[in-house]
Amino acid sequence: MSEEVKEEVKTEATAEVAKPAKEKKSFLSENAIEIITVILLGVTALLTAWASYAGSIHGGNQATNYAKSNNIASDGNSRYNEAVQRMAQDQEIWNQISEYEVAILYADSIGDEDAIEENVWKLQWLCADNLTEEMGSVIGYDYYGFFDGENDQEEILAWLHDESGQAVTSPFINEDFVNAYYEDSLNVLAESEEVLAQGQQDNANGDKFSLVTVIYSVVLFLLGIVGVFKNKTNKVVVMAISVVCLLIAFIYMLTIPLPASGGIFG
Repeated sequence: MSEEVKEEVKTEATAEVAKPAKEKKSFLSENAIEIITVILLGVTALLTAWASYAGSIHGGNQATNYAKSNNIASDGNSRYNEAVQRMAQDQEIWNQISEYEVAILYADSIGDEDAIEENVWKLQWLCADNLTEEMGSVIGYDYYGFFDGENDQEEILAWLHDESGQAVTSPFINEDFVNAYYEDSLNVLAESEEVLAQGQQDNANGDKFSLVTVIYSVVLFLLGIVGVFKNKTNKVVVMAISVVCLLIAFIYMLTIPLPASGGIFG
């Protein structure tokens, strides 16, 4: 073999040895990182829109419930004031009834038939025009039996002398009777408190969705700067941080109750 041929073979062998070894193909290539980043951007954008929408519905429900609660409370307070006035009027009626009862009992004790008849007549008409069924039930007054024209005076005297003392005992010491005046207004005010509590809950849930939206915005920012880095390791680290934030925000969002009404929620 000639010297020229030997030299050519040697050159080729040297070139083959000097040729750089083929690099291993990485799983996260530049192309793969770009695709994953784009997918994450799209998913995060959709989740951000959903969180913003749900939060705004909660905000609207909060305002609605606050306004509704104020209206119901106003109605409840009005009913409460009416109950106070009715009770005051009934107390005045009871005071008059008590006066006639005392007059009848005194006249009966001294045998003054005219005074008995006069005060029985006053008592009958007072009760017929002003005594409520509730108060009449508590004091045991018989609307029809005591005003049917048959032995009314005797029946009223028997009622006043009854050992139970029901006729001469103030109905306003009866707790159930007094509470009945305010039952309706208190129920309305309780409803107002429930609606207010729902509004406060909507406010809290709206704040939570706002927090989720902020986290999603951070994720969008991190994904947006992934392409700025030249080093692939830096890209992977930033993308990993964004994925962790995305998962935290998504899991937290799942724990927040959706709006009870409004928008697509009915």
